[in-house]
Amino acid sequence: MLHSLDLRDTLSWVIQDIHSQGWAQGTGGNFSAVISRTPLTLLMAPSGIDKGLVQPEDLIEVDGEGTVVQGKGRTSAETLLHLTVVKETGAGAVLHTHSVFNTLLSEYYADRGKIMLSGYEMLKGLEGIQSHEETITIPVVPNSQDMKILSQSVRPFLSDTARSYGFLVVGHGLYTWGDTLFHARRHLEILEFLFELTYRKLTLR
Repeated sequence: MLHSLDLRDTLSWVIQDIHSQGWAQGTGGNFSAVISRTPLTLLMAPSGIDKGLVQPEDLIEVDGEGTVVQGKGRTSAETLLHLTVVKETGAGAVLHTHSVFNTLLSEYYADRGKIMLSGYEMLKGLEGIQSHEETITIPVVPNSQDMKILSQSVRPFLSDTARSYGFLVVGHGLYTWGDTLFHARRHLEILEFLFELTYRKLTLR
């Protein structure tokens, strides 16, 4: 695990990079990395800040109950989702984006409740995937302004014994994670590529 000061620099850089890709415009999206597990403490971007302008000193530290323990900003409404993912999967970082393609696909596949991805070499960029022939499932869950309800709806997918890399919230975008911040960022890049590919393939039909 990175030293907390290094983690601040790295997380702020990752957030700015995600913004530059068009995956979290304006104040959209939220991002976290685990500082410690005992007690559980997350480093997070505060709510209401332009993600293209986030600096290391802007980041806040949040405890396992979602309370700010260091920093001047306030927590995002989705902090509970970050904590749920970390507690259920053991992830070291969670990234939430609002890209055009993941948002469109979240609505397109809402009735099916999932997107199944298979046959692409880029799948091997996801931790543990060895072949393009493997299939991953990205759950698609209804949106809710009640984070307790939303957290409960995704918990079964997180505790599944099968590998999980992310889920989509209808009209609200993607949550993905990884053992480390670098793994989470790589998973985000791979999934965003596959979502764009899936969308463009649909338009060719």
